[in-house]
Amino acid sequence: MTKYIEFLKKAFSGEETDFTKVNIRSAVLLLAIPMMLEMAMESVFALVDLYFVGHLKESGFAIQTVGLTESVLSIMYSIAIGMSMAATALVARRIGEKNPEQASRSAAQVLLVSFTVTFILSLLGVLYAEEILILMGSKPEAAAYGKNFTRIMMGSSTIIMLLFLINGIFRGAGNAMIAMKSLWIANIANIILCPILIKGLGPVPALGLTGAALATTIGRSIGVIYQLYHLLVADTQIRILISYFKPNYGLIKSIIKIATPGIFQFVIASCSWIFLAELVATTGGENASAGYQTALRLMMFFMLPAWGLSNAASTLVGQNMGANEMLRAEQSVMKTVKYNVIFMLIVSLIFLFMGNFLVGFFTQETAIKDFAKNALQIMSIGFIFYGIGMVMINAFNGAGDTWTPTWVNLFGFWLFQIPLAYFLSKYLDLGPKGVFISIPAAETLITIVAFILFKKGKWKTIKV
Repeated sequence: MTKYIEFLKKAFSGEETDFTKVNIRSAVLLLAIPMMLEMAMESVFALVDLYFVGHLKESGFAIQTVGLTESVLSIMYSIAIGMSMAATALVARRIGEKNPEQASRSAAQVLLVSFTVTFILSLLGVLYAEEILILMGSKPEAAAYGKNFTRIMMGSSTIIMLLFLINGIFRGAGNAMIAMKSLWIANIANIILCPILIKGLGPVPALGLTGAALATTIGRSIGVIYQLYHLLVADTQIRILISYFKPNYGLIKSIIKIATPGIFQFVIASCSWIFLAELVATTGGENASAGYQTALRLMMFFMLPAWGLSNAASTLVGQNMGANEMLRAEQSVMKTVKYNVIFMLIVSLIFLFMGNFLVGFFTQETAIKDFAKNALQIMSIGFIFYGIGMVMINAFNGAGDTWTPTWVNLFGFWLFQIPLAYFLSKYLDLGPKGVFISIPAAETLITIVAFILFKKGKWKTIKV
């Protein structure tokens, strides 16, 4: 028991470790434990919002607005994740080469490029919030009700980008503890502010759905301030100086080369989720849409920790390739697969046997609960495949091979999942259930293809 306690203390200590030398099992778990908790905290944002807005008077409109806004924001997340892939790959490779100064310079250039792109998209989201909701399938009255929530959330896209991107930098350096703490701090602030701003307290007026957006934005901003302190001021392995932000066009070219397919990779996936959300809303109505969004938030609560675990593969692949330890890089991936399969099997059982209880925590409307429970049970069938697929995708990305998972996603989501969802829901008249079925079917196919390509080993030849 003492041995395990000491191991957990080390995982949470944030002390610098050479992940190219320690035991592979220890390397995976030292990175995975804080990374899983980090991603769990990211999923808490959506669940906290969903819980509080689910108890508002117009809960159907509110839940739908939160869900549709999150679907649109997933495009911003895609850009942030794509850029963080470049950051993780470059930083991990330079750390593996024992060159922390160049790792820091790479991090600064990724921040420079990302901020410029996200600011422009954030502005468009603020200006066209109501139109975006209507385009997503929301009724005009629901869009008018939720436009301020969407406007604030879209306006905070730069903060979202920084939160993801800086955590990607620290993960690449192997310092998952700072990444985890930043999201813990952000979530604690959000949990405290949500009831105050939504329901009102003392001189603070009840802002309803708008209060949820403000609470989330303020919470994330506090997390980013914590990150920036450790990036710019504290004495850590990655230490960015102001001079590092001077544009380095050679490095920017390398960043764009890695990040562009990485962004496409997640835009492809995110846009497919947007299409599915719209298809559920049009074939099943408001209750189906609210139920589907509830199920997705619950699913992501458990999926994001699994994604955090799979991030360990990204860091270990990058650092071991930098140290020219190719066999160790591959062994690290397979060890991570083993742990993720175990985790996702447990999640599958939870959803199959406790789905109704979990859904009831967020809404008491029978129609919404029925759709949500049905979605959870169907989607959980493919969870083990999700777990394997996540690790494969992160392994490619950690190697800097962001094109392979991009093509896999394009094939799996747009050439298979969307046509299947449309066929099942429209032509076979299964409605929302047809959409739910298409999700595990596509993820299973994507995982099989990704695993075959990983075993072929082309990723081992990538230079960054």
